[in-house]
Amino acid sequence: MTHPLLLNPRTYDPAHLDDESRRLLRATVDFFENRGKKTLVDSYNDRTWYADFLDFVAKEGLFATFLTPTADGTGTRWDTARNAALSEILAFYGLGYWYTWQVTVLGLGPVWQSANPAARARAAQLLADGHVMAFGLSERAHGADIYSTDMVLTPDGADGFRATGGKYYIGNGNVAGLVSVFGRRADVEGPDGYVFFAADSRHPAYHLVKNVVNGQMYVSEFRLEDYPVRAEDVLHTGKAAFDAALNTVNVGKFNLCTASIGICEHAMYEAVTHAHRRVLYGRKVTDFPHVRRELTDAYARLVAMKLFSDRAVDYFRSAGPDDRRYLLFNPMTKMKVTTEGERVVDLLWDVIAAKGFEADTYFDKAAKDIRGLPKLEGTVHVNLALILKFMPNYLFRPADFAPVPTRHDAADDEFLFRQGPARGLGEIRFQDWRGPYDKHADLANVAVFREQADGLCALLQAHAPDADQQRDLDFLLTIGQLFALVVYGQLILEQAESTGLDRDLLDEIFAVLVGDFSAYATELHGKAATTDAQAAWALAHLRRPARDAARTAAVWSQVEALCGAYEMQP
Repeated sequence: MTHPLLLNPRTYDPAHLDDESRRLLRATVDFFENRGKKTLVDSYNDRTWYADFLDFVAKEGLFATFLTPTADGTGTRWDTARNAALSEILAFYGLGYWYTWQVTVLGLGPVWQSANPAARARAAQLLADGHVMAFGLSERAHGADIYSTDMVLTPDGADGFRATGGKYYIGNGNVAGLVSVFGRRADVEGPDGYVFFAADSRHPAYHLVKNVVNGQMYVSEFRLEDYPVRAEDVLHTGKAAFDAALNTVNVGKFNLCTASIGICEHAMYEAVTHAHRRVLYGRKVTDFPHVRRELTDAYARLVAMKLFSDRAVDYFRSAGPDDRRYLLFNPMTKMKVTTEGERVVDLLWDVIAAKGFEADTYFDKAAKDIRGLPKLEGTVHVNLALILKFMPNYLFRPADFAPVPTRHDAADDEFLFRQGPARGLGEIRFQDWRGPYDKHADLANVAVFREQADGLCALLQAHAPDADQQRDLDFLLTIGQLFALVVYGQLILEQAESTGLDRDLLDEIFAVLVGDFSAYATELHGKAATTDAQAAWALAHLRRPARDAARTAAVWSQVEALCGAYEMQP
């Protein structure tokens, strides 16, 4: 391996990035390590606002360097590869630190998509001054339903507006130097009336109501009362405002996957170290077969999460008007990777049991926070429904694409802020998904999973969902889970090839995927809407993973090596 599989602060050095990026990422790790574990857990338990972290961000120019496009700054760029690296580090130490970064990313999305030079310059200066941002989309009555908003802008007769309305569940809303707020004009009906504008949380017409969550982070409710929106504050109007909202989510919510990865990595070090050093009934806890199985399963799932997410970065960075494949891999990271994170933490928790409740552990925080990530972007079913839009072209209409390279180059990912209209998902084409599977057909479990994937294609061709089933979202979501596994496996294989992943570990990952496919096939079999032919297909495509004691022992040795490999400084 050219670099370790899991983030380890003791040895962390992102040598694949440029010197300044390496310095800032290492400085971020050192900031948390020098604070120590006691401060980390005490501030979480006491729900202390992370002012010291934001002071560090301002001092180092961290967010300004990473989140200002090249055209708007000096020595800055928006680079998804290094942004993902920082996102993982922040979540490794706590969801709150990641969250303030995440909502700053979202708040900047409408700005960097805007052609308003005054607003862009203002955002760049605020970042340089150490401010964070916020994304004012959600409302208490409507959630993130951007078709409905009660933030109303009334023309003031001088090329501006007066905005009145409330927003709910808005991170950083207590301190944000710039809040990108979505609303609608009072005098224009329909999509043409949408407006995105920049507000300032320090303005007297901005009223902070409360923190709506019981946690260290500040997730605000705020109200604007007759807030003056000048022409230089308007970011987007009409349909462009609608597109800016969706395209911001495409850019920003990708970070959910790296948050899940960072949380799981820290939790895994703590759990394996505790379990391997603990003796029960005269035996090491890790000598029990069920414990080894659970920890090996958790490790395989975590590595798979990281492989998929790392490869998805390459598709984001290589995207363009004629290559929008990232729009499938984005909901995959939001849904699949985050739900896998929950499974990893559950498996670890089954092993360490009561230890996972202790207030002075990181695991206690991980067990609470990992639940939120699949729910921060429209819940799992919304993303699965989105993923289904890509299924026909992905499975049955492959197109020719040049191979997407590994993208660690120091380039500005400027296309992400000119994605264009947020439509036409069903028209997006993909390369033949079978290629990566064919390259690894010598691995027993890749071959078994390939049989299952081919079976899914056969099901859709011979026994496709009828009109009633296509209206039954409960039925379709199970089909979506089966399809998502095929997509998941493709990028895992691509990344495994480019990184030279250990072959035993890759086979073990696909043993997990074979079992998952069988579990979803069983679920399909039991659905009330499933026809007899579809149920028969489901039973016919249950597979047992190919077992290999030597392979599993080799992977277990990798898990065992995590014991004591990292423990946070006191």
